[in-house]
This record gives sequence, C-alpha cells and structure tokens, in this order.
Amino acid sequence: MEIVKTSNPSIVKFVSDSFLTKASSFEFKNIDEAKNSALAQQLFYLPFVKTVYISQNFVAIEKYNIVEWEDVQEEVAESISEYIKSGRPAVTEVEVVAPKKLPVSIYAESTPNPTVMKFVANKTLAEGTFEFKSVEDAILSPLAQALFNFPFVKEVFISNNYVSVTKHNMIDWEEISMEIREFLRQYVQDDKLIVKDEISKASNISNNIGSADSSLEKNDKNYSDVEKEIISILNEYVKPAVARDGGNIMFDSFNQKSKTVKVVLQGACSGCPSSTITLKNGIETMLKELMKGQVESVVAING
Repeated sequence: MEIVKTSNPSIVKFVSDSFLTKASSFEFKNIDEAKNSALAQQLFYLPFVKTVYISQNFVAIEKYNIVEWEDVQEEVAESISEYIKSGRPAVTEVEVVAPKKLPVSIYAESTPNPTVMKFVANKTLAEGTFEFKSVEDAILSPLAQALFNFPFVKEVFISNNYVSVTKHNMIDWEEISMEIREFLRQYVQDDKLIVKDEISKASNISNNIGSADSSLEKNDKNYSDVEKEIISILNEYVKPAVARDGGNIMFDSFNQKSKTVKVVLQGACSGCPSSTITLKNGIETMLKELMKGQVESVVAING
C-alpha cells in the first residue's frame, strides 16, 4: 500500500496495486452514507476521519485537524491493506440493469381503399397525424423517407400507433405486405426516429414538408360557433371511425351561404373509391341531422 500526499494537507491517498471498484468513484461523508462500503464504515470508526473517497485503485481520506497524518498514516495504510487482502469488496456496487425492451409487434390490416394497407404497432409511434405524398415531402420523417426507398410505396400516412402505406398499382399486397411489416417492426424495435421534433411540435406544416393535423385547440384560427360545432362532431363521431380504417379527416372550411362543409381526407381515405359514399351516406347525413338547417352538403378534397 503506497501512501501519497496531496495538495491538500488534510487529505492523503492510499494507493493499492489492485482495483477496488469497477469504474466508479465514491464519496462518503459519514458512516450512514457508507452503507454499501464496509471498508469506509471501518475507517469512520477512526475518530479523525472526516471524509472517505474510494476510486478504482486508491482510497483518499480527509481528516479532522485533531491529529497529524505522520502520526497515523502507517496505521491507516495497514488497516486498508488488511481489508483488501481479506477479499471483501471495497464497495458493493449496485448494478443498474437497463429495463428490458418490450418486443415490438406489427400487424397488417386491410382498409376500404384497396391500394392502402394499415400497419398497426403495439406502441405509440407519433403524436398527431402526418401525411407524406413523396420522399421530398418526408424530409422531417426518417421513417417515411425510409419507406419511400421501396419502389412500390406511393404515399405514407403516420398517426398514433399505425402507419398507412399507399402502394403503386404495379404490385399486389400479397407480395409486399410481409416485407413492409418486418421492416416496420425492426425499425421501431431499434428505436429509430419516426418524425423529427420540428414537425411533431408544429401546429401547421406546409405542404412541402408533409401535412400535420391541427386540432381545434391548437389552431390559432378563430372559428365561428358553427365551425366549432362541425369540428367537434367530426372529432367525436367521424375521426375514430376513419382512423380504424387507416385514414384521417380534417375540417377545411365552411361556406355559410351554401351551407357546405369542406373536409380533407388523408391516409387510406384519400382517393378511396368508397369515400364518396361514406361522405354522402355517413358524414353528410350526420351533420345535416345534428345541425338541422345549418349544413346542406359535404365535399372532400384529398390530402
């Protein structure tokens, strides 16, 4: 055991030729703090010991000014040396065990739109809804950009715990759904970035970087009472249903003179052959019934 003086006359280092800790350093100011170090507790029984530092290959001790180091350092060195020779650990280090990752599962669901497949994860992927029509649109979504590397991917829609993928007509889903599903599973399992903060936090994203859904509460636009009621009905009754089919619906505008509501269809709803029927028989009927005399028709534009 080598005794080494320091720049602080109150502190002396006792250097060992073996490792005392794995990679950490520990400081103990009293015997109660030293519960995980029997060596430090033993040293605190010496009345002059103020602080004990234990590092990889040395013990440093700060003393009270009631003794001189020259009078006690040999005794302390011998005590530390005997402890180390006993084979007991200088510090019982608590090993931090990283929480196990839950395995990610992805399953595919068909949608009313034959060109769109919905891939559902067992965890949240994004807060909000994001639609990308091309790889250029997807500059703020690494996941969407990666999906556009598949030659058969035409559009990508991300919302909550699912991704809706629109394919080109050159290939059938039976040939590619397993490939996309496994790609998404591995991507999410590796904790790769889905969407960047810039788009995730934005309340309104311009078309050149994808479109993000903006809820009424987050939108700065001042809506009329009628528009607020329309949005409330869409959010409560319509959005959950279209989300189940891998799509989304957004309020666009209301023409008070013609009593026409304009909505934006995204994801699987965009370009879906049955979307017109859904609009006329479902959404339009609902709004006309719930808002008698205020709404006459609903028209849609594809996102």
